[in-house]
Amino acid sequence: MNILILKNVTAAQLHPAKVWQNVDIAIENDVILDMGSSLSQRYPQAQTKEMYGRLIMPGMVCSHNHFYSGLSRGIQANIAPCPDFISTLKNLWWRLDRALDEESLYYSGLICALEAVRSGCTSVIDHHASPGYIAGSLSQLRKAFLKVGLRGMTCFETTDRNADLSELHAGVEENIRFANEIDTARQKGVEPYLVEAHIGAHAPFTLPNDGLKMLSEALKATGRGLHIHAAEDSYDVSHSHHRYGKDVLVRLAEFDLINRKSLIAHGLYLSDTDVEILNSRDGFLVHNARSNMNNHVGYHHRLPQIRNLALGTDGIGSDMFEEMKFAFFKHRDAGGPLWPDSFARALSNGNELLSRNFGASFGRLEAGCKADLTICDYLPPTPLVAENIAGHIAFGLGSGSVHSVMVNGVMIYEDRQFSFDCKPIFAEAQKVAKKVWERMDFLK
Repeated sequence: MNILILKNVTAAQLHPAKVWQNVDIAIENDVILDMGSSLSQRYPQAQTKEMYGRLIMPGMVCSHNHFYSGLSRGIQANIAPCPDFISTLKNLWWRLDRALDEESLYYSGLICALEAVRSGCTSVIDHHASPGYIAGSLSQLRKAFLKVGLRGMTCFETTDRNADLSELHAGVEENIRFANEIDTARQKGVEPYLVEAHIGAHAPFTLPNDGLKMLSEALKATGRGLHIHAAEDSYDVSHSHHRYGKDVLVRLAEFDLINRKSLIAHGLYLSDTDVEILNSRDGFLVHNARSNMNNHVGYHHRLPQIRNLALGTDGIGSDMFEEMKFAFFKHRDAGGPLWPDSFARALSNGNELLSRNFGASFGRLEAGCKADLTICDYLPPTPLVAENIAGHIAFGLGSGSVHSVMVNGVMIYEDRQFSFDCKPIFAEAQKVAKKVWERMDFLK
């Protein structure tokens, strides 16, 4: 047996909330084997690692991200004024994604994966777009995930926004191809099973019914769930009512696109009927508080009504400590009734998304669960108990506390260091970013 004992830890689980003081955690290969006191006596053959009372939690999951945006920070391209959400998409993001190629996508994925791990993430659920580089793009992202050791999911953003039905077909085909690639890789068992697939789509307002039909067929063919933006801005709802006479999720549901593996990002303007459909079909809504604020699209007042709520960043890094704080504080500022424990549960729900899509147990500190762990240096100034762990995150803990990250039983980040030199990657990424920005200036 290959057993590692993390000795002398403070263990905390967000949902159901639990805290254990001065315990050991035994890891066998990629799963938790046991948790309790003096485990080295029970498993004398095990390797031990002294943790000096550090806080260990089930790994944090960013449930909606855009790794293709990794080279956009401080972007130096000619961006026309963006007075509203649609102009922001057209003038910035839809030009950036068209400027991506194989090289830039790989470095964007690498940079985002590294920064996610440094922030304490063990998993990221990605949503990808690169209209100029479709076939094979998801494999390039998978390569970046595996290089870093980060767990995750990805998909291609199927759309007809560029008025090209062949592009829509190509997006669906890339989603199917990648799902099949994952299945084949699992059968061979050569690489660790760290990356899964959704079937991706941009948003209802850039998808005709023929596109929804193709997506529905892709879900059935692959057994995956849909990952889509919906009702992020009121325009999506207006478009759906004007063109189809239906609420956005009503339209998606008619094509059987919402199930227990599905992920709806944003959803600020969902109707009562939409919420009922999402809840009754056991789908997930991912709230992206900082992105909503940055895009000035409004506030999601229906969060307390959502059955399965998770948290994402929509491309603003992968710092889930920060995201949970913003989600809670913005909710309070908007007069909402929820307290930090509700948002801690939403943060924990990212692991439930993984459980459904990977077919394994995530998010709990118990035998049989995947050994994906976030390890922090944290000396609580007040007692740390189950009843207040969410408060410690909201008002104390941050990504600066992250000491180590374990994914699939492997310490991919230990004592604030990766096992490989990251400086050359960041240096090369700067060169690649400049080329992307230059290409953007030739795109309308």
